[in-house]
Amino acid sequence: MTPAARYGAAIEILDQVLAGTPAEKALTTWARRSRFAGSKDRAAIRDHVFDVLRRKRSVGVWGGGLTGRAMILGLIRQQGLDPASVFSGEGHAPEGLSAAEQTAGQPAEGADALDLPDWMLPEVTQSLGDKTEAYGEVLRHRAPVMLRVNSRKLDRNAAITKLADEGISAEAADVAPTALRVVEGARRINNSEAYRNGLVELQDGASQAVVEALPLRDGLRILDLCAGGGGKSLAMAGKVNGSFYAYDAHPQRLRDLPERAKRAGVKITLTKSPEAEAPFDLVLSDVPCSGSGSWRRSPEGKWALTEEKLHDLNRLQDEILKRAASLLAPGGTLAYATCSVFDRENTARVDQFLAQNSAFAATFQKTWIPGDDGDGFHLSILTGA
Repeated sequence: MTPAARYGAAIEILDQVLAGTPAEKALTTWARRSRFAGSKDRAAIRDHVFDVLRRKRSVGVWGGGLTGRAMILGLIRQQGLDPASVFSGEGHAPEGLSAAEQTAGQPAEGADALDLPDWMLPEVTQSLGDKTEAYGEVLRHRAPVMLRVNSRKLDRNAAITKLADEGISAEAADVAPTALRVVEGARRINNSEAYRNGLVELQDGASQAVVEALPLRDGLRILDLCAGGGGKSLAMAGKVNGSFYAYDAHPQRLRDLPERAKRAGVKITLTKSPEAEAPFDLVLSDVPCSGSGSWRRSPEGKWALTEEKLHDLNRLQDEILKRAASLLAPGGTLAYATCSVFDRENTARVDQFLAQNSAFAATFQKTWIPGDDGDGFHLSILTGA
């Protein structure tokens, strides 16, 4: 496919997304019926689609509309490309621009330029203050591909060398001593020996930093509540010797964890009832949240979130905190985490919990802002009497 034809395919896919089809489904459906497209074509088209979804508001202003065609035009203008080189009508390229399209659009300003919904801007400003503009700008770009080195099998320098032998260039990231930032060859990771043999795992840098901050030591009984795919369970089990349990309200999310744990050389017990296994010395609750720290990876979430949905999430977060506390042994540690930067989901939830549970005290609190080393995350560590 020509570069212009790739933009044309992205227009078609974006129109489906705008009509309500999830982006991943629209991309998969297009790829299945477009066997002529090679892997590089599919990767480029995917990048165009997600670049637009990250910048949906600003590219709409630049392109003069909220259709796939207008937003691709806006993206091309943002990228400093000549629209005529894409909208030529030649071969499978998009049709040439009309006179109206040539004059439509203007540079984005204010909330448009930050690519944030109007209602959300005060929420972000209250949470991040003078970091608001930087936050909005970061979300407009792709997230880094990060790896966690399995320190039970090799050190970080050895992992860098092993990956390089397989055509994957990675460098140490400051966010955590196990973290690597992939510079080149990210699409080779899943088929690499380093990954298949459990030497490295795909895991965000801030997610690794959360695990590093936990008061882990040998011999603890540890529950990963709301475990998702179990990445933090693997990271914790890679640091100390203990008894590890993983639970998620949607058990199918954990279906790959036993095999991943086997590759990593650790043991993690999947439980359908944390209450039956309690008490635990440490409960990590990485609760469902807005995902505002990880919208570079899932940009549709930014536009789908509403104030009402955020209120519903707050209620769920309060319920999970209460449940997590009930699973602790006396003097145990409750770790509350989100992949959000909103105070309403982070310190506000913890403050409310502490006001109702005087036996607990906060001993650590930190919010990581999205950046070169990973997504946005929050961690509060609460210790009980």
